[in-house]
Amino acid sequence: MIDSFAGFLHWGAASFHQLIEWLVEVVGALGYPGVIALMFLESSFFPFPSEVVIPPAGYLASRGQMNLLIVIVCGVIGSMLGALFNYYIAVKWGRKFFDRFGKYFFVSPEALDRAEAFFAKHGHISTFTARLLPVIRQYVSLPAGLARMDMFKFCLYTALGSGIWVVTLALVGYWVGAGGDDVQAVLHRVTVVLVICCVLLVALYVACVRKKRGRI
Repeated sequence: MIDSFAGFLHWGAASFHQLIEWLVEVVGALGYPGVIALMFLESSFFPFPSEVVIPPAGYLASRGQMNLLIVIVCGVIGSMLGALFNYYIAVKWGRKFFDRFGKYFFVSPEALDRAEAFFAKHGHISTFTARLLPVIRQYVSLPAGLARMDMFKFCLYTALGSGIWVVTLALVGYWVGAGGDDVQAVLHRVTVVLVICCVLLVALYVACVRKKRGRI
């Protein structure tokens, strides 16, 4: 039983390394448009992690095969396009869907109105911090679009959050390598730091909002 489990882990690690090698070849072959396309997928609702896209591009930049700054710009552009894709899907069909089927998901029209009011007031901090957090970074565009968050604010804070994440991934790939245990360990530590920073930022924001309300 233990030998079988160990064999499974070894197979999983080998498969992951093969995936990284394949992605390095794909990014190298497709170049900057490939970075944009893959980050578009990552930022939309397709389950494609940015952790296996940007580090290989950063690694290729360290070898002189790509330009690090252009990699970062392309990564942010791809993230923005994917986020806008989700945003417009939610704007066009989100409210209609929940008005018709929301009762089956325990989502009432009143809840949608509260979500719209929330994003009108706090959409900037929600969008920015969500882009730095695992799992939810791809999906924050959906409630933002559903609530019809101001487009300029949505793009601005999406770009800021995505920019920080893309820069982090690119630098990890540039300094550490394309993938493997070292990259995963570094990204794990970076993610923990970002989560802590987001929690502190939200706490500070809430304190400022309450203080401002107290003055009114």
